[in-house]
Amino acid sequence: MSELLSRRLLQSRFEGPHHEAILAVMLANAAIDSHLDEIFAGSGITQQQYNVLRILDGVRPGAHPRGEIARRMVRRAPDLTRMIDRLVRMGLVEREKGVQDHRQSLARITEKGHQLVLDLHPRVQRFNEVVAARMTEAEARTLTELAERIYASD
Repeated sequence: MSELLSRRLLQSRFEGPHHEAILAVMLANAAIDSHLDEIFAGSGITQQQYNVLRILDGVRPGAHPRGEIARRMVRRAPDLTRMIDRLVRMGLVEREKGVQDHRQSLARITEKGHQLVLDLHPRVQRFNEVVAARMTEAEARTLTELAERIYASD
């Protein structure tokens, strides 16, 4: 039994090691979310909006349809169309019609959006360094493999 988990949750008994693991992953997720919220505070965008910008920045100068962005997102966004609309209004993303299918709407990151991703990168990188200081590369690989077992069926 994890002493840190027990102290954090003020709980000494769990239903078993799998229950304990689920709670530990949930607490780790909450800690990551909290750190990321701090990183993006004052930037005018949310974690999910940053994720969209990173996806579009990865294909820059290309573009993606909404469905492709949705497939690549870390967290599913049921309001992705509205989120892209907000990014368009902010001048971070632009829309265009598909070349082969004019009914298709493609999203492309703007220079302003690209610059915001570049500006936020050092903050995100510092958080990556904090995590790297807390585990070895081998431990990080193991954590990735274990996490993949949880979400593999999704």
